[in-house]
Amino acid sequence: MPATITERIKVIDVDTHITEPADVWTARVSKKWGDRIPHVEENPEDGKWYWVLGGKRGQQHPVMASAGWKEPYPSFPPSIEDVDPASFRPRDRIERMDEYGMHAQVIYPNVGGFGSGRFMDLNEPELQLDCVRAYNDFLTEWCSVDPNRLLPISALPFWDLDQTIAEIDRCAKMGHRGIIFSNEPDSYGQPALSDPYWDRLWATAQERGLSINFHIASGDTSVLQSGHESLSPVARVSMASVMIFMHNARAISETIMAGVPHRFPDLKFVSVESGIGWVPFALDAMDWQWLNNGGPTTHPERTLLPSEYFRRQYYACFWFERSPVTRAILEHLPDNLLYETDFPHPTSMSPGPASIADVPKDFIEETMADLPEDLLRKILHDNAAAIYHVD
Repeated sequence: MPATITERIKVIDVDTHITEPADVWTARVSKKWGDRIPHVEENPEDGKWYWVLGGKRGQQHPVMASAGWKEPYPSFPPSIEDVDPASFRPRDRIERMDEYGMHAQVIYPNVGGFGSGRFMDLNEPELQLDCVRAYNDFLTEWCSVDPNRLLPISALPFWDLDQTIAEIDRCAKMGHRGIIFSNEPDSYGQPALSDPYWDRLWATAQERGLSINFHIASGDTSVLQSGHESLSPVARVSMASVMIFMHNARAISETIMAGVPHRFPDLKFVSVESGIGWVPFALDAMDWQWLNNGGPTTHPERTLLPSEYFRRQYYACFWFERSPVTRAILEHLPDNLLYETDFPHPTSMSPGPASIADVPKDFIEETMADLPEDLLRKILHDNAAAIYHVD
């Protein structure tokens, strides 16, 4: 019997998350901050456990750990005891990776936000920095169980550029494979992505060989509350999820039009959990607008079209897409695409009683078996291996 795709190719899953244990910060941050340290506590009104940051109750502890759960989102496991242990235990994660046919996984956070913005709710710069550093230390320890398969991505104290640069250097020395950054830092009162203020960040990441990873929902998430009050929770979350997937088009367009890839030609950008179906239109639109509005005349120093900067330095991730259009994109942009599962989030490729997902290795076999081998290797391994420094 011929070998399957995941038997032939060491698939790198470029977007997964960790369900942070309750003691991530209480075990690592100075006790002088007391209850302002992020911690988990029970709400006596409903008996459920919530994260508390800076004295404010936030998300429920296991809200994003839906893999294998018996009911569809927005239902989720009521406690950490009810979730798949692969969500928070590294050795269990590796077992699940083997089951799914994934060789390596890139690891993103939950509690601090997908761009670290939630740490700003602490309203104390020193504590905010301590919490970012504590998370990065925790993630380093977590991934050390098998650093060839569990790939840490650094959180940053992006509200302080000097500390951000220092943290990039510190995490690079610890073996982190990239950095997460908000796709809309201006939504947190910081300079916009197009502001040259961030050039020191881009330069440091380029020098260290670390990619900039724009995870969806890392900026303005007000869309989660949008729509008419008559919308059911299912309809609201379904609508909001689709809209959030598209937000990274702004980050890509803004950085390209600001000349960031022109000034930093070796810096790589990844659009995480955004899908790929919209990418060809975005590239066509950027080129059309740039040429139609006189971009080459205004900026003669830029020798490439926006789409050419994208092809040279940008990547987008896909997971559940299976339409003929997606197939054409895989064949059209093989050097710019990456595969993810989003484990253990509600949209993840995690089969279960309430999920329509296939086991990732089966999905890959079903939808990609007739693609050329060199294309498969690019989108399932080679592109990600180069970005995240996987041997």
